[in-house]
Amino acid sequence: MFELAPQLEADTVLIGKTPLNRILLMNDSRFPWLILVPERREITEPFDLSDHDQSLLWQESMVVGKMMKSFFNAQKLNIAALGNQVSQLHIHHIARFRADAAWPHPVWGAGVAEPYERDALRKRLFSLQEALSQQLTFEFPQAS
Repeated sequence: MFELAPQLEADTVLIGKTPLNRILLMNDSRFPWLILVPERREITEPFDLSDHDQSLLWQESMVVGKMMKSFFNAQKLNIAALGNQVSQLHIHHIARFRADAAWPHPVWGAGVAEPYERDALRKRLFSLQEALSQQLTFEFPQAS
């Protein structure tokens, strides 16, 4: 059974699921930041996925990236799979702006995360779910 890495579970909020990925929102309001995590057990690298899942990961990643660049009117989009601290395969998609808190440097280690306030988080999740569901086969999270 698939389990999300504890650090990803602690640092993110579930937006929804596609046929392959959980799509997560990094809980840091300084940066528009989504993470795709293939729901496959014990996968640390893209080449560990089947050929079909590799193709699907790339396709879904490109749709998410294109949506984010447009949705946030980003000047640049950073897409990365590092895995140095969390080995579970996950792909970061970060909308960047010349005026953001880390520009032009990477976002990792830039200051302290600023979690979303409750209402802002709810609005952000709703708007992202709406945007993603127009472009992907998308399953919304179960209400708790």
